[in-house]
Amino acid sequence: MAKTDEATATAALGYEQARDELIDVVRRLEAGGTTLEDSLALWERGEELAKVCRHWLEGARARLDAALADPSEPSKA
Repeated sequence: MAKTDEATATAALGYEQARDELIDVVRRLEAGGTTLEDSLALWERGEELAKVCRHWLEGARARLDAALADPSEPSKA
């Protein structure tokens, strides 16, 4: 798969998918036993996945902030 295809596929991941794959990447890095090249590839994949997670979380935060700031929404307190 080309780099742009990988980036598109990564960006299309849902939060839970990206989070679960990121957890797996971290486990593999922590376990060690991989070559330097493989470790770097895992690190880069982890960075991509972290960006996807951050994007989803920032979007969720913006939606929550907008909902809380909307005076037309009744308070559920």
